[in-house]
Amino acid sequence: MEPPGASVATDGTGVDLLRFAAIGSVDDGKSTLIGRLLFDTQQLFDDQLEAVSVASRRRGIGEMDLSLVTDGLRAEREQGITIDVAYRYAATPTRKYIIADCPGHVQYTANMATGASTADLALVVVDVTSGLREQTRRHTCIAALLGVDQLVVVANKMDLVDWDRDAYESVAQQMGALARRLSIESCTVVPISALHGDNVVERSDAAPWYDGPTVLQALEGAPAGGWAAVHGAHVGTGARLPVQWVLRHGGGRSYAGIVGGGRLRPGDEVVVLPSGQRTTVTAITTYDGSLDEAPVGMSVSVDLAQDIDVSRGDLIASADGPPLVTSDIEATVCWFGNRALRKGDRLRVKHTTRVTPARVTEVLSRFDVNDLTLVDADELADNEIGVVRLATGTPLAVDPYRTNRVTGSFVLVDEATNATLAACMVGAPPLAESHIHLVR
Repeated sequence: MEPPGASVATDGTGVDLLRFAAIGSVDDGKSTLIGRLLFDTQQLFDDQLEAVSVASRRRGIGEMDLSLVTDGLRAEREQGITIDVAYRYAATPTRKYIIADCPGHVQYTANMATGASTADLALVVVDVTSGLREQTRRHTCIAALLGVDQLVVVANKMDLVDWDRDAYESVAQQMGALARRLSIESCTVVPISALHGDNVVERSDAAPWYDGPTVLQALEGAPAGGWAAVHGAHVGTGARLPVQWVLRHGGGRSYAGIVGGGRLRPGDEVVVLPSGQRTTVTAITTYDGSLDEAPVGMSVSVDLAQDIDVSRGDLIASADGPPLVTSDIEATVCWFGNRALRKGDRLRVKHTTRVTPARVTEVLSRFDVNDLTLVDADELADNEIGVVRLATGTPLAVDPYRTNRVTGSFVLVDEATNATLAACMVGAPPLAESHIHLVR
């Protein structure tokens, strides 16, 4: 059965669009792989190639270091690492791509979470000479928490182990087990050498024992549009419209926002939350005129039948299966603050278009990324993942993150500095049920 609002995401021309994030530990070859993909598919302009060539010669590493294609900041090029998320765009005859090259260093995990937050797929890069490292496991766990349920894993640097099949099988077994524990739907493992281009775009003769897809073929065959259709989940919800602006016109009011969860149509019965007032949608408009329906991801303004009190931060939702309105929220938290998160801490919650103060009422557990277990804890340190309970100053209309990425997510913000301290998902981590247990 197709989830509510499900559709294939497109770029507006009918060509489908796949968003993917390249993740993994530092120095495993993410940037080189993305550079190789762009170079071998002829996505780079002459001036880009010249800039990379000049930077490569300046660093004394030959004619062309393809990792520099995505490392745009001067500090990144000087250090040879990725600090910020680098976005690149590519296209083949059948598909367009938005590529997020995410940093591998543990101190930039928050940036990695940003890159994965809108991805349909994670391209996980593993250095076959080092195996599956803790940071790669952490990145994969965060991607799963953020709703990414497709993995294309590359066993990189196979040329350094003489294309040993056992080395590839070890990576494939470890990543397959991790994907199953995280309830990830699809996991494809490809042996490659990003430096030399083996099995990236063109199939290589270096691994005659491998008969699976190249990296590009795996990306071409992956389902697209999870984010635009149902925000990366398989179940979806009814329509959700977080109100961004109240538009006054001709004695009436319209309410502007981005449609999420499911399609919205004139005549639909809706409920305004948190007040709970019910009404009907009478018109949906955009800059180009009126619509018979608004798909997920479209920015619209909505007219309602009754003149009721609606303001920024409210949520207009389908009356059939609306979200839960609550001030007591249990959430999975990816903590990025320099200090530990503890019971009693006061923060601000930014949820959809609403901002409200909140207090940590309990730190329930910490997520062990190596054992994939929830461990009893009373605090979360920098870059740790855990489950906490929050009391919010204003009731919020929330869905479980597994069913809606928008109404099921929020960030925690420092009240004094306005720094973002955590990415949060409503509900517990999406572990396979048979593996969820709390170690005390």
